[in-house]
Amino acid sequence: MTYFPPLQAPRRAPRTSFTGTTPAVLRCQDGHRVQGKLQVISLTGGLLCLSKPLDHGCLVKLMFLTPGGSVLGAAEMLNPVSWSLQPFKFVALHYDDERRLQVAIQSSLDQNRSDFGQMERHRAW
Repeated sequence: MTYFPPLQAPRRAPRTSFTGTTPAVLRCQDGHRVQGKLQVISLTGGLLCLSKPLDHGCLVKLMFLTPGGSVLGAAEMLNPVSWSLQPFKFVALHYDDERRLQVAIQSSLDQNRSDFGQMERHRAW
């Protein structure tokens, strides 16, 4: 079953950056591949670091690895924010991929909260 993210979510989806570099591969409709790095991710989209931006509105298949496995989804490229940073929004995610992504995001957010708590406890006041 295919999962389509809501067009207008009532509130902004949680965002995170995974620890370390997260390589991503995009396959364009004409068949050519583009490699990039995932900078920020949410259930509705994210931000990629690319060697050069893709056309606004370009539809791609996007694949990247999470600690829980690979995620493959259809995405639409949005207006670049710089020469190397370009946001995207998911237009379709299979249920299993959506679930893996949700678990990975929640795990990353929990880890960030834990790390912040550790820093607060050991801070020299």
